[in-house]
Amino acid sequence: MISTPSIAPFDAAPLAGKTVLVTGGAQGIGRGIAQAVLGAGGNVFIGDLDAEAGKACIDEWNVGKRAAFAVLDVSHETSVRRWMAAARKRFGRIDGLVNNAGIANPHTGPLDELSLDHWNRYLATNLTGPFLCSKHALADLKQHKGAVINIASTRALQSEADSEAYAATKGGLLAFTHALAISAGPDVRVNAILPGWIATDAWRKPAERQAPSLSRRDHAQHPAGRVGIPEDIGALVVLLLSAQSSFITGQHFVVDGGMTIKMQYV
Repeated sequence: MISTPSIAPFDAAPLAGKTVLVTGGAQGIGRGIAQAVLGAGGNVFIGDLDAEAGKACIDEWNVGKRAAFAVLDVSHETSVRRWMAAARKRFGRIDGLVNNAGIANPHTGPLDELSLDHWNRYLATNLTGPFLCSKHALADLKQHKGAVINIASTRALQSEADSEAYAATKGGLLAFTHALAISAGPDVRVNAILPGWIATDAWRKPAERQAPSLSRRDHAQHPAGRVGIPEDIGALVVLLLSAQSSFITGQHFVVDGGMTIKMQYV
């Protein structure tokens, strides 16, 4: 006779004992993700071009050896190699990688005025960066049955004018996600998160930190009733890194308060 399935408890610290690397982790969504990892019991190693912001994170978190920072330029392979080596030396293992670093400004002006150099800067940071970081973390992630999470954007699915470079890189990141999920599985799971409007003003480095200036209309246009915050992304990251999502890979998740499913009639 088959026994009755038991009620499985949810782990209050699902990332305990695990080390997660977060690129662009010193400000904005990246910092929200890093703090969520810490809140879930994990260790976090953040990389960022802004050393001032990175050092501020470590000082403000005050979690001892559970967090560390090193300067990282995801568009340069030497920098990525150095950063990965520092993570291994500090924590001894890599269980998760969150590819969050990227050029955030979606607007580059009219396509016929967009220079090849400017286009290539978007490619190098927003798409080549996740490739390089995944490449150099993959062996470690396979060893520990880890996970990769790519932070894309709802602009991979919908657009405003004059945003071709940004949209192309975020769309490419979705394809990279499902391709890597097939190549790296079953040892490594790979998923993508597509944030919508996330207010990050309060998540900058101390010298630039301020309360977000948001109107009632800003909040009301979202079916969820508000603009997003970095914790919204961090919460999903924790789930996708944890064993509770062991049957989820190759997927993308829109976190935008319902905006992409809302009809926009004027």
